[in-house]
Amino acid sequence: MIKNKGDSVVVGTVRNVYNLLSYGVVGKSVCRMWESCTLAFPCSVNGLFHDGIASYTHFHGACLLVFSSFVRNSVVLAVYLLFSVACFFTVHEHYFNECTVNNRIHIYSVTKSIVSVLVGIAMDKGYIQTLDQKVLDFFPEYEIKKREKTIQNITLRNLLTMTAPYKYKLNPYIKYFTSDDWVKFSLDLLGGKGRVGKFRYTPLIGPDIVSGILGKATGQSVINFAQENLFAPLGIAVEKNIIFHSKEEQLAFNQATNISGWVADPMGVNTAGWGLTLSPIDMAKIGQLCLNHGTWNHKQIVSAKWINESTKEHSRWETHNLPYGYLWWIHKDGFAAMGDGGNTIYVNKEKNMVISIASLFRPKAKDRMELIQKYIEPLFENCVY
Repeated sequence: MIKNKGDSVVVGTVRNVYNLLSYGVVGKSVCRMWESCTLAFPCSVNGLFHDGIASYTHFHGACLLVFSSFVRNSVVLAVYLLFSVACFFTVHEHYFNECTVNNRIHIYSVTKSIVSVLVGIAMDKGYIQTLDQKVLDFFPEYEIKKREKTIQNITLRNLLTMTAPYKYKLNPYIKYFTSDDWVKFSLDLLGGKGRVGKFRYTPLIGPDIVSGILGKATGQSVINFAQENLFAPLGIAVEKNIIFHSKEEQLAFNQATNISGWVADPMGVNTAGWGLTLSPIDMAKIGQLCLNHGTWNHKQIVSAKWINESTKEHSRWETHNLPYGYLWWIHKDGFAAMGDGGNTIYVNKEKNMVISIASLFRPKAKDRMELIQKYIEPLFENCVY
């Protein structure tokens, strides 16, 4: 059984969980956007939910979705387990903490991986010719400071692989948030004495340059380009730009569950490293799109070539021994988008499985990869259907 207990969830054995899941087997899709698919739940699941799983409910207000596709006979298994918010099943829905299927949560750095998909679409359409194009080629109006040479050698590929150097040691977040032009602010910090090609993960300050490049290359805002070429084909609603006018507005946004949009600076340029709100179903769709080599409903949304290239290792954070693609983290069986608080799109190519977690921010969140790989994946890897 699944019980809500404050901000945590107590999960019983898989047998009990399966009994709850088994209410509905075939019919209208619970997720409403896969209505053309036949949905089925497994007849048996091996193993147990470990008692310690309750300790992983640090995902405050978190949503977990497991989406596993069985290609062999085109049967789709969709299982929704939403910790502390809701539980979705084929013909049964139940919600906690006043959330519904329509709620959206700030997914933090998961935004980066979605921007990676948008870069791929822009390349497929010919807006961007090569990843080796110099960043400053996209910003001919930018004035280079005297004796600044490093910035002139940095490419779009460096931005996507986190191998671009920056002039700051500590993130100047306050100056960033209070500036009017986040792209120019980031460009002013790009380069310096660091070495081009060395991995340096930049959570917020830096990725916005990619948004600036997308805007320059496509002639559209990032949100409009995404709505037209990615969100609409997948049935994802991202309604508007979100522009903060105070610190209080931003803090409220980080705890909100009812805002559909994408953060933008006062110039109207959307963020690339954070700021997008999605539901766990939306996130799972992005993961499934990538698992399907860029296709959705028999339509090629982004090329298989881009998906394959962007989700393999191109750089590595040596300190933590973490391989990195084009704004995707790479693991031994696939790839993942990860954001603060436990937000995750996890794709396992070997098991043909996507797991998404949408979570409100909580500091010092525990390792979501252990949660997924040790406790969630085993429940579904030996499914009989």
